[in-house]
Amino acid sequence: MKEIKLNGLDVCVFTDILENGLEVIFVPYKNKKNYFMSYATRFGSEITTFIPNDLKIEVKMPDGIAHFLEHKMFEQEDGVDPFTYFSESGTGANASTSFDNTQYICYGTKNFEDNLRFLLRYVNEPFYTDENVEKEKGIIAEELKMYADIPEWQIEDRLRSAVYKIHPRGIDIGGSIPEIMKITKEDLYTCYHNFYSPNNMFLLIVGNFNPDRAFSIVQEIVGGIENKKKPIIKKIKEPEEVNTKEDTMLSMVSVPKVGIGLKIATRKLPKYDDLILDLYLEMLTTLCFGSSSEFRERVRKQKLLNNLYMEWESLDEFKTFLMIASTDYPDQLIQEIKKELVTLPITEEAFSRMKKVWVANEVKMVDSIDNMIHNLFDDLIRYKKIIPNKVDIIRNLKLEELKKVINCVDFNNVSVVKMLPDNH
Repeated sequence: MKEIKLNGLDVCVFTDILENGLEVIFVPYKNKKNYFMSYATRFGSEITTFIPNDLKIEVKMPDGIAHFLEHKMFEQEDGVDPFTYFSESGTGANASTSFDNTQYICYGTKNFEDNLRFLLRYVNEPFYTDENVEKEKGIIAEELKMYADIPEWQIEDRLRSAVYKIHPRGIDIGGSIPEIMKITKEDLYTCYHNFYSPNNMFLLIVGNFNPDRAFSIVQEIVGGIENKKKPIIKKIKEPEEVNTKEDTMLSMVSVPKVGIGLKIATRKLPKYDDLILDLYLEMLTTLCFGSSSEFRERVRKQKLLNNLYMEWESLDEFKTFLMIASTDYPDQLIQEIKKELVTLPITEEAFSRMKKVWVANEVKMVDSIDNMIHNLFDDLIRYKKIIPNKVDIIRNLKLEELKKVINCVDFNNVSVVKMLPDNH
């Protein structure tokens, strides 16, 4: 296995790629008792149109099929329920589907080898029947109805549909009830055999375990699985402009909410490495709207803000900033946010201080297995590699380069969604 040292963090990452294309990433700890493993595929809800590896014609799968497939992986032909198996050994397990990945996780303090074997086996042994697929439709339909009643979920969905015109990121990860009702067992097998292939997956393990034993188990169980030809995924030509500038919705909330989405075409930004570009964009919004920003202090004193959530998303051709806030004064808060985006009060002092905070966070992260695996997982999905010099990259960020990025951003290409109380 190849050893990669994370600069400035006193951590070693061991990586290898099996002959069939499966990437393994191990981070062993000697001073911890627990472990965390993630077996992931680069297949999420945004992939619905592709040419399968055994066909020459394009197929369109129903929205929500990646999430549906994740649910069905927990139904095994031998009747053993993975959640039950793991819980009986005092081990936690879960799974999640995002826009660009699906992962199956296991975490605990004991039975490492048995749990690793079981994780690898059940994810590599799909079992779909007409009956169990039909049964799952009702379960997922109820799940979608439940989320549809959550205001935070409602406004994020509405904001995404306001930002994206045709890209699947504007569609709920779980799809819609009419779409999931179309799903067949044949659809699930098509997606599974195209995207759950070793060359489209990776295994990430962090914690107290023997990497040589773990690699031997991976070779034993996954090494003989056929490496399939990758499908051809249709490129989506999303317009550069936001889909909707302003939108208002009514919901059963006592306090209004505001969603703001900024959409940036990467072709208009400086040609930095993708990680460096992401860091500059995140620095911009952290300095403007972060927990220690002057903006937060000001709007709280004015009682305009209750809480605020924000995140960046990366697509091949876009960078998107999403912000959702709870406020009793939505119009006033929107004006304050827009004013902040115009003035951009960023100083050298604040910039240098934030870099130090980020470096400190990287160092602190090493002490938490959960934080470590989530950080590495995000890098593997977004950048498709381990980044050994992230601390050095952060330290080398320059304010003048940030200003170059800022000068290329059209801060008018924004969607604003208001969620107001439905008093009827």
